Amino acid sequence: MAKTRGTGLLMVWTDVDPEFEAEFNRWYNEEHIPRLLQIPGFLSAGRYSAVRGGPKYLAIYELEDHNVLRSSAYLDSLKYQPSAARQKTGTSRIGRNFLRNAYRQIFPVHTHPIEQTAEMPPALQMGRIDVSGAVEEEFNAWYNTVYIPGYLTVPGCLGARRYIAVEGQPKYLTLYEFEHPRVSESEAWARARSSNPWTRRMSPNLRHDEGSPGVYERIYPK
Repeated sequence: MAKTRGTGLLMVWTDVDPEFEAEFNRWYNEEHIPRLLQIPGFLSAGRYSAVRGGPKYLAIYELEDHNVLRSSAYLDSLKYQPSAARQKTGTSRIGRNFLRNAYRQIFPVHTHPIEQTAEMPPALQMGRIDVSGAVEEEFNAWYNTVYIPGYLTVPGCLGARRYIAVEGQPKYLTLYEFEHPRVSESEAWARARSSNPWTRRMSPNLRHDEGSPGVYERIYPK
């Protein structure tokens, strides 16, 4: 099977006024994503719509690694002659609350080969997080060894990854993969969140970006 995941992510969030949404989505699905997937190192892509949090639309690109965004092929793609649809409905023209971040994976350190061929999950929950430098080392130890493992036992949670921003902010991204967008509303999720004393002590140190944590449902590919 073709590889669909590496160690890099490109994430693009935006809101779009309702009168432009249909045309924007058609352009994104039919022109923009296919063009980027022709670039070496772009392994797969998906689009999501917010169920909770925001901005409303999320495009996620799985990269071989974050250095793909420094490649000549990618940089040359930014100079391409835009189509009429791109000029009319591109994100930079009609998007609001635009956020573009690039990331390097930090957890797990090594991805299982089977997971490297996984499809885009039906739903995602993500946290865009900063934390004080005074507790950052402990924060990472707690997050990797206690916080995420607890959630991985919850029915419907398919997996989790953590990233550090190499472009954009805040510094950390946590990405949970769900079978459906209601997983984090379950009693099992609530128990995992509150059951460990270390979690109760560390949680107040997390500074979430606006609209985070957000839950998103996949809209492309359908």
